[in-house]
Formats: sequence, C-alpha cells, structure tokens
Amino acid sequence: MKIYKSMEELIGATPLVELRNIEQEENLAARLLVKVERGNPAGSVKDRVAKTMLDDAEAKGKLSKGGTVIEPTSGNTGIGIAAIGAARGYRVIIVMPDTMSVERRLLMTAYGAELVLTDGKLGMKGAVDKAEQLHAEIPGSIIAGQFENPANPAAHRTYTGPEIWEDTDGKV
Repeated sequence: MKIYKSMEELIGATPLVELRNIEQEENLAARLLVKVERGNPAGSVKDRVAKTMLDDAEAKGKLSKGGTVIEPTSGNTGIGIAAIGAARGYRVIIVMPDTMSVERRLLMTAYGAELVLTDGKLGMKGAVDKAEQLHAEIPGSIIAGQFENPANPAAHRTYTGPEIWEDTDGKV
C-alpha cells in the first residue's frame, strides 16, 4: 500500500474511458475518449490548474509561506485553489458573484477559504474588480489569475496532454 504525503500527489493520472455507446449511436469513425478528472482530490480538472498556478507563483517568488491567494472565480478553480491552499497553509480568499451555487460556496469554505460575494448583476467583472481591490489592500497577497495566467494552459501542456498521449500510446 502506498501512503501519500500530500493530497497534491493525487492530482492527475486520471483514467480515460471510451464512450462506446455514443460512438455506435452516432456512427463515429473515431474513438470517443473522456478523461475522468473528477478523480482529482477536489473533484475537477481545475485541481491541475490550481496546483500549477500556485507552483508558478512560488517559483517566481510571488507567493511565500504565510501568503494570501485571492481568486475571482465562479467555481471549480476556486475549489481547487482552496484545497491546495489549505494543504500548503495559505490564506485563500475566493471572490465570486452571489449568484453562484451554494454547493460551490460550501466546498470552498470546507477547505478553509474565505468567501467574498459580489453583486451577481456585475458578473465576473464585479468579482475581478473586488479581487483587485483586496489584492491592493492585503500585503503579501497574489491574485492567481486563472483568466490570464499562462500557468493555466501550461498545466495541460505539461500534465494533461502527456497523460493522454501516454494512455493512448500516442494514438490521439
């Protein structure tokens, strides 16, 4: 039995499942494969993104022990950041429109994140504006920045893509 040192070690290596029924029903010439990302610790592909963005911020010296991670989000990225932030001991502040689901809010706060709700009528722009305001007010904070952070797509170039390549023996 392998015992892991951190929940972060469980991110990735998710299985591929072939959707044969759909292939047959739609008379597809190609194989239809899905990557079961819900197998990640916080339940989505965004765990990879959250880990990669925090790794990148740490490597660049933007985030250090005792720091604060702020993220405007509508859900899964915030859940991933809350989970990884908790594992690493960061203060995490999630900013989201008040129209987002209660279930997402509960998951983030279960990981210890602080939740700041913005007027839903302002959409994600309202959440982004509030996150920027908090960042300006809180020393040692970063905005992970899923919407513009190059580490977001890098997570898939570095991890997701190679996993798919390996699992399909390069027949993608």
